[in-house]
Amino acid sequence: MANQINAVKKLKGEHCLNIFVSYELKERLKSLAEKYDRTTSDMVRGVLKIGIPMMEGLSQAEEIMVKEYISLFRKLRQVKSLKDI
Repeated sequence: MANQINAVKKLKGEHCLNIFVSYELKERLKSLAEKYDRTTSDMVRGVLKIGIPMMEGLSQAEEIMVKEYISLFRKLRQVKSLKDI
């Protein structure tokens, strides 16, 4: 029963995503689609498939950088407090 409900939801648009982009980006996607004889949707799907792993990597690197910066800041603050004593 639950599988049937999930299947119905998928048919009703659960897999759709509406996004707003700039006119420039839309034109670049359209020109790429025309150049390589594909649909704009195919180009968007391709860009998302390629871009998601890159975004994950950037986000992980940013997270590590922030954690290291905070730990370095704490160490420097401890060293400064020791010098004040």
